[in-house]
Amino acid sequence: MSLSKPSWRERLSYAFEETLSRGPSALIGWLALATVLLIALGTGAVLLLHGIPDNSNLFAVFWNIMSQALTPNPVDAGNPLQYLIVMFIVTIGSLFMVSILIGILSNEIEGRVDALRRGRSRVLESDHTVILGWSPQVFTIISELMIANENRKHGAAIAILAENDKVEMEEEIYSRFPHTKNTKIICRSGSPIDPTEIEIVSPHTARSIIILPEGKDPDSYVIKSILALTNNPNRRAEPYHIVTQVRDPKNMDVLRMIGQKDLVQPILTNDLIARVVAQTSRQSGLSVVYTELMNFSGDEIYFTDVPDSLIGKTYSDSLFAYEDSSVMGLHQADGTILINAPMDTTLQAGDHLFAISQDDDTVRPSGLTTFPIDEKAIQSGRRARKPAPEKCLILGWNQTGATIICELDTYVAKGSQITIFSNSTNIVKQIHDQCGRLVHQKVNVLEGETTDRELLEKLDIPDYDHVIVLANSGLEPQEADAKTLVTLLHLRDIAVRDETPFSIVSEMLDLRNRELAEVAGVNDFIVSEHLVSLMMSQLSEDADLFTIFSDIFAPEGSEIYLKPAGDYIEAGKPVNFYTVTEAARRRSETAIGYRIMGQSDDAEKSYGVHTNPKKSEMVTFAPEDKVIVIAEN
Repeated sequence: MSLSKPSWRERLSYAFEETLSRGPSALIGWLALATVLLIALGTGAVLLLHGIPDNSNLFAVFWNIMSQALTPNPVDAGNPLQYLIVMFIVTIGSLFMVSILIGILSNEIEGRVDALRRGRSRVLESDHTVILGWSPQVFTIISELMIANENRKHGAAIAILAENDKVEMEEEIYSRFPHTKNTKIICRSGSPIDPTEIEIVSPHTARSIIILPEGKDPDSYVIKSILALTNNPNRRAEPYHIVTQVRDPKNMDVLRMIGQKDLVQPILTNDLIARVVAQTSRQSGLSVVYTELMNFSGDEIYFTDVPDSLIGKTYSDSLFAYEDSSVMGLHQADGTILINAPMDTTLQAGDHLFAISQDDDTVRPSGLTTFPIDEKAIQSGRRARKPAPEKCLILGWNQTGATIICELDTYVAKGSQITIFSNSTNIVKQIHDQCGRLVHQKVNVLEGETTDRELLEKLDIPDYDHVIVLANSGLEPQEADAKTLVTLLHLRDIAVRDETPFSIVSEMLDLRNRELAEVAGVNDFIVSEHLVSLMMSQLSEDADLFTIFSDIFAPEGSEIYLKPAGDYIEAGKPVNFYTVTEAARRRSETAIGYRIMGQSDDAEKSYGVHTNPKKSEMVTFAPEDKVIVIAEN
């Protein structure tokens, strides 16, 4: 069947529709043409009908008709009838076209306002931080970046792109942060996995990009978002600095492949949290130390050039060179990072020290050449302690559980036991698949609900050295934390009735439930997403911290320990931190602070944790207090 040729009317209609599809400018163009035709026809009609008023001419008629077509006005009834009829028709046509014009302009203005409301205009910032995605983590990141930006003279900007409504995002942010100080926060609506929509937040001029995982498959979301950035045809020549997080270790190789031209720093979330939980369960207060090091509200880790006065000297000498900063390690000129470097390592030109300090400009040598060290207060011999088998109880189960057990197996003595009490399934298989054969621990799995007091009583909890309470990540954060809090209240009551001490470490999902966990008498609580958010914020400001954090949390090499103060300093005697630093140095350890156990319940005093104390300040240690050191396992 052959199709008939389109008629001239169809062709004209099609061309007209094509023109209209070009938007308001085309419509206004057609209206302008129609107005010109109306004026021309009106002027011609007056001329043909001989309706030119007395004492007038053709130009005056043309001018009057043009004015009437643009702005209808009353016409003098004394004019010829032909003239009045033409002016009436022109007036009707003018009203019709003006109405259309007003409608077009109204729709266009409404569309523009709606586009602004939805956040579709391009961000015109540079050296800003881009956040792709939206989750509860965004508030911690914003809070930390606002603090980090306080010392920037010309202010800073954070641009957020998410599929949420722009106005709703802004309302949530400003309800939590009424005053953003010198940080401008810009929200835009769009898909973080669409290359075109990512352009809205100007990633090509950003200093760093933070990608927050979303959806049922967060790792795939992160990978798509990175691909949308790194394979954008408009991408910049310089590498992007991308900070994100993943759950499955298998995806780390994928991120390395797609980020070969860029600096992609993924945090292995489950692995990080598992290591923190495992280490904290054996060292009360360690989670507070990690939080202190990774938030911007206190002292942070900064890099500094080795000063001329230290070149040629040793790492050991650098430990005493700074009154207000605590050296942690050495970044050598060849890129090697040594946390708690060998004490006899020679400092050379081009090397950098990294230290805990109030700000990047406060890492300044004191200029002292002699230091007030109290030799008599130093405990000369290391007290050798043979590690004893430990008993650990894990209440609840989630995706970090198997990693926690793997991690604990590298620390505990042979013959240790670990009991898991949960209503989850396939726990033994998960441990076997992830850990293989355990060397130092035997695992026993019991089934039950962790909020059931009768079942908890049967576990003989005071018989354990450590208790770990894991959040149920399969539930909503508030529901999971509610179950955790019920379990913690039962544990506190059990602990009060029994004098046998056992430590309690709890994982929480929502930072806002921290105060409730404190009421439950928990030794340490770890807000998993909060800790990850703190690390992401730090890395977005300083990419060099990635290796330091990776080494600190790795089971190999040097780590942070809280050790009995009595092993270093005579208890009950006032000493300065120079003396503590020297006592640790003699053990090839780097001292970075201490914990006063009498303040362990005081949140305002950071639960007794004091990182980077002034070295000249005096402190008196009780037998139960701890010295915070970086040391080999």
